[in-house]
Formats: sequence, structure tokens, C-alpha cells
Amino acid sequence: MKYPILFFAIVSITILQSGFTYKPERITIASSIISEKEMLVGEDINYVVSYSFLKLGEVRLRIINKREYQGKTIYNTIAHIDSYSGIPFVNLHQIYESKVNTDFYSEYFKGLNRKEEFTTSTEYFFDYKNHKLRVKKGKVSPAELWTDSTTIAEKMYHDGLSIFYYARMNNGRKMSVKVPCFVTEEKVFTKINFYDRIDKVSIDAVDHDIACTYLDGDTDFISVFGLTGRFEGWFSNDKAAVPIMAKMKVIIGNVNLELKSWNRPGWNPPKYKD
Repeated sequence: MKYPILFFAIVSITILQSGFTYKPERITIASSIISEKEMLVGEDINYVVSYSFLKLGEVRLRIINKREYQGKTIYNTIAHIDSYSGIPFVNLHQIYESKVNTDFYSEYFKGLNRKEEFTTSTEYFFDYKNHKLRVKKGKVSPAELWTDSTTIAEKMYHDGLSIFYYARMNNGRKMSVKVPCFVTEEKVFTKINFYDRIDKVSIDAVDHDIACTYLDGDTDFISVFGLTGRFEGWFSNDKAAVPIMAKMKVIIGNVNLELKSWNRPGWNPPKYKD
């Protein structure tokens, strides 16, 4: 599953590698960081993906439910990725599901990639108790199994979606981490740098400046988000830690992801105060 989430980006961005002109204002106020974070069932947030002034498509992220399984609390998260019609050479429609534990590592991952002729499926089953990791890949309707293999899970891993929630729930700290990931059937690492500073960020969907925490990092592989290389992210400075904006380098260019709409009871983007 090499060409997912950011995506339209991935293929359609056959568009240079210049950066974005937008630069959030930054200010270090460590004492004002909100450290408590909360995953909320029912949350539904939507983003526009763009390259410069070209809008490529949208990403929808949802937390579906929370349940107990084999003594663990598991959150079921889903991402929908859809390119806009009319974008040349791009027709991406993908769904990614990750069951995330309270350490925000993956217990299960499923990716569906809908093509014109058929839909492909990839599943990862993480059995940490027995140190096993099962991979199933194939075609959907008519069902056809291409791969069913098992490897060793010597530690907990992130998939390409669970790492998003790990970063979200840990932002605002001052630390650098190198976290293990299992992506495109490879065991790899992602480096994330967290900062205890607050940035002032402006986006089209909100009529005031938003107080955000900041992180950046690097990958040396192709992630579920189509991410390969450096990334930056800004999250609301509150217990919701809603992603407000991200900049990512994908296969052949840089894309911008910006919050468009949200459904999270009681939440509004926190105002930045000078």
C-alpha cells in the first residue's frame, strides 16, 4: 500500500519541490502548554489537501468507538481519502483503519485502495502477547488472497495511521523520539521532535488566530500518508489536540493539509493570546 493518504499529493503533485510561503508566527511559552490530551469517540474532522493554490482533495479522520479487548482499551480510528474530480491523472479513493491502544500503538491495521478495475486490501494483525505479526493482502470482490504471512513482533509497532494519534497525544512535550513502524510490510522508524512552544496559526476555516503546539520530524520510507521525508504539524493547544495544519513532503513534492471542518462536541479552536 504505497500510495495512500496525502495522496492526490502523491500522484498529482508532479509539481516541484518548492516550499509553502505560509509561515506561522512562533513564540516559546512553555508554562502555557496544555499537557492533558483526550481521544474522544465520535470526533469527525476534515482537511483540505493542497499544493500551493491547487486543491487536490480531502481527508476525513474519525474516532469510531472505544472498547475493551483482551484486557486492553482499544480505539477504532478511520481515515477516508478522496481526490476531487477533475484533477488530471488522479483518482484516489482510499480508506484506512487502525485500532489503537492506550499507548497509541497499533493493534490492527486495514487499508482499502479502490481502483477502477478492483479494490485491494492490506491487513496487519499485531499479536504482541505471542510476538507475532500477520500480514494479509489481496483483492476485494471477488475475493482473492495474494499474501498471508507471519513475522516476528519483537516490540509494539505503529502503522501509518496510528502514528498520527501517537504524535497528536504527545505533542507539547519537549523531547525527540524514534518510534518503530510497520509500513508497506517493512519494519522502519520515524523520528519525531516535540517542542514546548506555542505558535500562532491562521487558517481559512477559523476567524481568529489559533494557539498551537508544534512538532516536526522525518521518515525514510513511504508512509500511509504518502509521506516520505520531512513533515511539520501544528495542533490545537488544548486537551483535544486537534491537528490544525500540516506540511509534508510526499513522493514528488510538498503538500499542505489544513483543517476545513470538525464535529467534536464542545470544541472550538483555542484563541491565541499575545
